[in-house]
Amino acid sequence: MKRFQWIMTGILCAAMMVAVSAQDKAKKKLLVIGMSAGFQHDSVSDAMGTLYKLGKETGLWDAYLRTDTQLITKKKLSGNAKNLTFFDAIFFMTTGDIPLDDQQKADLLSFVREDGKGFLGAHNATDTLYSWPEYGEMIGGYFDLHPWNTFKAPVKVLDRRFPGMENFPDNFEIQDEIYQTKNFFPEKVRLLMTLDTAKVDMKAKNVKYEQIPITWAKQYGKGRVFYCGLGHLPQAWERQDFQKMWVEAVKWAMGLIPGDATPNP
Repeated sequence: MKRFQWIMTGILCAAMMVAVSAQDKAKKKLLVIGMSAGFQHDSVSDAMGTLYKLGKETGLWDAYLRTDTQLITKKKLSGNAKNLTFFDAIFFMTTGDIPLDDQQKADLLSFVREDGKGFLGAHNATDTLYSWPEYGEMIGGYFDLHPWNTFKAPVKVLDRRFPGMENFPDNFEIQDEIYQTKNFFPEKVRLLMTLDTAKVDMKAKNVKYEQIPITWAKQYGKGRVFYCGLGHLPQAWERQDFQKMWVEAVKWAMGLIPGDATPNP
């Protein structure tokens, strides 16, 4: 009888190990890059920690946190380092010209465009890689000053049907730093959030545009791109609505859920 019990216990333990192993393999992989080669945002670590935490809490992805660009390559790496072929999506919260050679740049574009993987950017992800126009085309535009600095920004949600947007009302306020965006083409993106320009001083110094996009999604070849300009302050990453948005955005970028990214100019 005891021998039978030991055998059954062994079988159950083995089954549990197989189940856990299968679950780990089923998890998606997210490469999180928080590298500052320009302005140093205090909230970079909050963003990285939040993406790591949300992956663990949902059980949907494992986040690999890096402050360098070594893994942005399809070249085989040594020492147990993962390359882009290992990941399902990549997240940027970066500034300045982070170091990427020509092959790394080509690999990143093909990761999204040809391989159909996901790219996500928060806040200062548009304040980076200005000397690489293809990056600006992929993400949707570049930072072009923040005339109001950090203030209680009135935000309009334009499409609450898109994944993550349902967590917000049609209009809300958030203490944040709102970017203007140059080289932004509304006809190429699905605009999800904008600054409510009727409620701010549009004659303030350095205001250049009538429309101030904040959040958008787009197809890039076979892949999916999501950008949200909020997140300058660490407090933003503590908001439940903001965290829920990122859960849905990562799921969408990884192809786990549908979402209409048809441009809505």
